[in-house]
Amino acid sequence: MSLPTLVSQYDGLVCDLDGVVYAGPGAIPHAVEALNALRTPVVFATNNASRTPGDVGDHLRSLGVRTTDEMVLTSSLAAAHALAADLPQGSEVLAVGGPGVAAALRLVGLQPRSTRDEGWPVAVLQGYGADVTATDLAVAAHVVRAGARWVATNDDLTLPTERGPAPGNGSLVRAVRLAVDVDPEVIGKPYPPMYAMAARVLDARPDRVLAVGDRLETDIEGAVATGLASALVLTGVHGPADAAAAPPTRRPVHVLEDLRGLHEPYPEGRRDGDWFVRGRARARVADTLEVVGSGMDGLRAGLDAVWAAVDAGRVRREDAAGLWPNG
Repeated sequence: MSLPTLVSQYDGLVCDLDGVVYAGPGAIPHAVEALNALRTPVVFATNNASRTPGDVGDHLRSLGVRTTDEMVLTSSLAAAHALAADLPQGSEVLAVGGPGVAAALRLVGLQPRSTRDEGWPVAVLQGYGADVTATDLAVAAHVVRAGARWVATNDDLTLPTERGPAPGNGSLVRAVRLAVDVDPEVIGKPYPPMYAMAARVLDARPDRVLAVGDRLETDIEGAVATGLASALVLTGVHGPADAAAAPPTRRPVHVLEDLRGLHEPYPEGRRDGDWFVRGRARARVADTLEVVGSGMDGLRAGLDAVWAAVDAGRVRREDAAGLWPNG
């Protein structure tokens, strides 16, 4: 009898983009084919606030992914929905960031205002934009000090570029924070509102949704905070050594080599004395990490063993990555 595939255990997926589906403009190997073979509905969720869902949808379709704009959730759109839930229709909101910020406000019935407009909007929605200026940040600070509600799409300090990490929206938010006396409400990953909205789009209970991502501090932490299961895909930012050293709030339930793992059976973990078993592989932590077996099951068993050793106080979390080969 064949074992059920990982994806068959869930009613919906929330899939990160950069590092999972694509890297820059191009698709990650096997991602498009794996996504198109799914029968389970997928919401694509990104902290990127500068692009509209249509822009993201066009990018995905250009790579061959079959999806619609309605199944794309950006942090701008999630933040705009959070504002629209409390503000009267047509309320003026200062839009700071790329085109996706103002477009999201319009989509939910709010009126975006730029930093060049006169007046005092009732709220500020701040997201990343490559052309954000010091003047934009100053006007945002003035409006927040005047009493406006301040919502940030996300607080990622950096964003990946072809030349390496660059300052992200979190860095711009911190610049405004230095000039005001309040903290912003943050909507994007790892905070729950964005994943909760994704579950509503999927019409599924959070505990029946699988969040797939490549970053522990956003994708995985956000899933844990919202009550979703999580899968770390090893095609992007974080690898096994990073996962080994992760606190419980950032530990994935599943670890996949790439998105093909969604269509494969996922062995349950069990304990056999000092050994942690996954499929035909087993691992334990004595003086060092011992892994018997190879491939993804060996990696998964090794993580089980390291996390148990950390939780039992036998290994310091800051030393856990060093137990991993090449950690």
